[in-house]
Amino acid sequence: MTDTEIADETHEARAARFRTEAAARGIPAAEVEAHIRTARPAIYLAADGPGPVVALTGGNPPLPEGAPAPTAAFVGAVDCAALPPGATDLPLPSEGRLLFFADPEPGTGAVAADAVRYVPAGTPSAEHLGAPDDGAGTYRRGRLDFCFHQWSWPWHEEDDDEESQQAAELESAWSHVVGWRPRWRFQLGGEPVLFNWDPVEAAQDEVPLPAADDEWTLLATWRGDDDCDELESALFHWVIRRADLAALRFDRVYVYVDAF
Repeated sequence: MTDTEIADETHEARAARFRTEAAARGIPAAEVEAHIRTARPAIYLAADGPGPVVALTGGNPPLPEGAPAPTAAFVGAVDCAALPPGATDLPLPSEGRLLFFADPEPGTGAVAADAVRYVPAGTPSAEHLGAPDDGAGTYRRGRLDFCFHQWSWPWHEEDDDEESQQAAELESAWSHVVGWRPRWRFQLGGEPVLFNWDPVEAAQDEVPLPAADDEWTLLATWRGDDDCDELESALFHWVIRRADLAALRFDRVYVYVDAF
C-alpha cells in the first residue's frame, strides 16, 4: 500500500490487518484483542509532507480584529476542515481554526483561560504583531503538511521481561501494519506521549470534576523540538473536559509542559 492509502485506511481495516499480522507472528488472539481495546485514535501532523497545509506553528497568531492580546506565546493554528473526519474520538469542530498558546515552563500545569482559542470559519483575521501581555517571546515559524491518523496506546512501565517482550512484539506487529511514519510534531486526541508525567492524570488530580459523567481528555500535544529555543526537548499538552470541547468552550483548558 502507498503512504496515502495507509493514511486514508479506516480503523476497522487497519485492525483487521493488525490481527492477521499478529496471528502470523503467533501472538494469541486474546492478547491482540486486549491490546486493541486500550487503543485510542489520534491525528498526527508532520512537516515536509505531500498534502496541503494543515497547521502553521510559531510566529504571530492570526487573530480576529478586536480580539484580546494573548497572555502566552503562540504555538500553532490548526485548520479543522483539513483534518480527516472521524479520525479521533473527540468532538472536534469540522471547520474553523483552533489556536494554541503556551509558555515554555516545564513541570508546571494549570488551567488557562485563553490557552486555546476557536476562530470560526470565515472570520476575518490578521497577524497579531504585538508580544503577549506577559512578555513571552515567540517560537520559530513552521508548517505542518503531512497528516495521518492511527491508534495510540496508554504508556505504562512493564513489570517483568515477559510483559516487556509481549508489548514489544505487539508494537512491532502494529508498526509493520501502519508502515513508516515521519516524526510527528502535533497530535490531536489519542493517548499522551510523555517524558515524566501524564498530563491527563495531572489534570484529574489537580482539578476535580464536579460532574461524574464528565472527564478530562487529551486535546493536543506539540513537540517543541528545534522550534522552541528555551527548552532542549519539550512536550506541550492541552487537556480539556469532553463536555467543554463538545460545547466549543475553551476557557478552562489545562496546560502542562513536560521536558527533559
